[in-house]
Amino acid sequence: MDVNSLLIELYDRIPPLARGAVDGVDSDRLIESPAPGANTIAWLIWHLARVQDSHVAELMDADQLWVSGDWAGSCGLDPDPSNTGYGHSAEQMQAVRPAEPQVLLEYLDAVSGRTRKLLEGLAPDDLDRMVDENWDPPVTMGVRLISVADDSLQHVGQAAYLRSLLGA
Repeated sequence: MDVNSLLIELYDRIPPLARGAVDGVDSDRLIESPAPGANTIAWLIWHLARVQDSHVAELMDADQLWVSGDWAGSCGLDPDPSNTGYGHSAEQMQAVRPAEPQVLLEYLDAVSGRTRKLLEGLAPDDLDRMVDENWDPPVTMGVRLISVADDSLQHVGQAAYLRSLLGA
């Protein structure tokens, strides 16, 4: 198996898991916290899509889908490209309020489609390209892609657990 196929396999697992966490959950449950300040299903799915969108757009030297589409408005937010959820307060987390549950999945599907295009076109040397020298050691494209997938899988697992916890 080549690395492109391996990465596609990894990233293609995220949307169906997100769908399992969101499908059939009403809008009120999506924005319900199990405890004050705890993440909501909506925020978790939104955040994993935002992080992937942000990083993949950077790797492609392109605009984020969040900014170029109407995704932000559909989630009750401004199209701020720096707003990916990192460091969000409880109030900011609660501000993520999709117009309907499907909005989260449609945004993630759009982001995933773009990610797939990037992954299909990767050459082996691309994975060694330095993409962030603010870390020690500097981050390569390969490490960034694994980091984003890891973050996404953790958050989608949290969303699935939260769905169960809330009885949704």
